[in-house]
Amino acid sequence: MNINILKNSFRKGRVTLPVDPAGMASSPELDKLGAELKRTIRDRFGRSLHIRQVDTGSCGACESEIIACSNPLYDIQRFGIDFVASPRHADALMVTGPVSRNMELALKKTYEAMPGPKFVIGVGSCAKGGYLFKDSYYTRGGLENVLPVTLHIPGCPPSPMAIMSSLLSFLKK
Repeated sequence: MNINILKNSFRKGRVTLPVDPAGMASSPELDKLGAELKRTIRDRFGRSLHIRQVDTGSCGACESEIIACSNPLYDIQRFGIDFVASPRHADALMVTGPVSRNMELALKKTYEAMPGPKFVIGVGSCAKGGYLFKDSYYTRGGLENVLPVTLHIPGCPPSPMAIMSSLLSFLKK
């Protein structure tokens, strides 16, 4: 072992921070929401809900929140929601960002490859009307200009709890 690495470790001290539960989603709230989501998904589908996520030109913030849904804190998979790599395995298509012209065809092909019945979920302000990019020559605007949108999850970006709550509200209809 290099002695300089050891010296540096002692000089710097502890560089990690303890987890602050106050800054995280409250566990009872998350567990209650998750249990209801799981029950609703089982009643509606008889199995888990499979989602294919596509980024059509976003800044990446919505993707970060969607990824956070799968982290150990939220662990959306335990509530019956799986993100899949193939549209052929998906029940829903989750789209983020304004639809850029170079992603329009890929998005349509992804949608067409999904088995029916299928629904489209727009996530974030950009997916709804294009937000800051609505008048850009490079985008088609919002998702609704390209595909039939079944659910829109508002926010810039929406939090994992907002994503889960919106999915629950939609599935209860």
